[in-house]
Amino acid sequence: MTIGTTDAAVDASGALSDRLTAAAAASFDVMAIHLGDELGLYRALATAGPLTATQLAEESGLYRRPVREWLEHGAATGLLELFERAIDPNDNRYRLPNAHVLALADPSSEYFWPPTARQIVATLGTIEQVVTAFRTGRGFTLGETSDEMRIGEANSNKAGYLGQLGSAWLPTVDGLEQRLLSDPPARIADVGCGLGWSSIAMAVAFPKVHVDGLDLDEPSIRLARQNAAEAGVADRVSFEVRSADEPGLEGTYDLVTILEAFHDMARPIAVLRALRSVLAPDGCIVIGDTKADDLFEPPTDDRERLHYGWSLAHCLYSSFAGPEDEQTGTMLRPPTLRRYGSAAGLSVEVLPIDHESWQFYVLRPAS
Repeated sequence: MTIGTTDAAVDASGALSDRLTAAAAASFDVMAIHLGDELGLYRALATAGPLTATQLAEESGLYRRPVREWLEHGAATGLLELFERAIDPNDNRYRLPNAHVLALADPSSEYFWPPTARQIVATLGTIEQVVTAFRTGRGFTLGETSDEMRIGEANSNKAGYLGQLGSAWLPTVDGLEQRLLSDPPARIADVGCGLGWSSIAMAVAFPKVHVDGLDLDEPSIRLARQNAAEAGVADRVSFEVRSADEPGLEGTYDLVTILEAFHDMARPIAVLRALRSVLAPDGCIVIGDTKADDLFEPPTDDRERLHYGWSLAHCLYSSFAGPEDEQTGTMLRPPTLRRYGSAAGLSVEVLPIDHESWQFYVLRPAS
């Protein structure tokens, strides 16, 4: 037998084919989740279900035939349940299981998954930019993608920020909660603030603080200002289109946060140096980024596979404007952050926060 046609190779190829078939099916689950959220189908089922295709189409103002296909696909994959069978398939009734409501129909839940589906679908529209990055080393930023990506990313983190950032995550830093609640009012710089939900969450949790949100993406900043106004904190939260390592960042900050944004930075060491220079005497930097082991040990678990997928499809290329040895990618491993911190004159400590996908660090000027 030639190489690749041994019995063992045939068995392995069959197993790989099965795995790839399952992955292909899962990719269509992602598309269906995006459709169900964008078209309001999950919300309609959660509030008015069980429903037939006819009823769901009428409820949602949609054409019946693709609605029926979406319902059948959902039941086939287990995202939905066939509740009652009828002679006419348009009269079959479907429901959203109670156990799936938080993940598919409740935007306030930390388990709400459609924003992630929205981001994954959005990466399909940037595949030519990824190909170009491979061929030329020319990357692209969030601002060169679409609203689907920026809104999906912001909404995927919104519940966590509003529910845990001020009450659970920041209090793990010794003395920080007391400072943020005391006078004189503390100043916070929220770097890579996106649509502003992290900045808003800190202003809500700590009523005296003033937060300066910084981001390079102008559409995100416009939406952040709108979100802050609607949340009633615009008097204490300001937003600016700028990079943290540009000259002119003024004053001193008691806290700097960089949440799910550090691995995207083109010049992470320069950013840390700039932020170190504006820290108050007892100030610190808190970074929340990808949970990763110290050492790459393939094959990895599903969480790390997903993170590498994000890096390959999107995150890596925003760093291409900086030095090659600082082109981090999504997998920000602790030794990498320690190297960056050391180069910037900062110590790096892992915070005791249990999170499914993120690792949290506090950085302080090295003694």
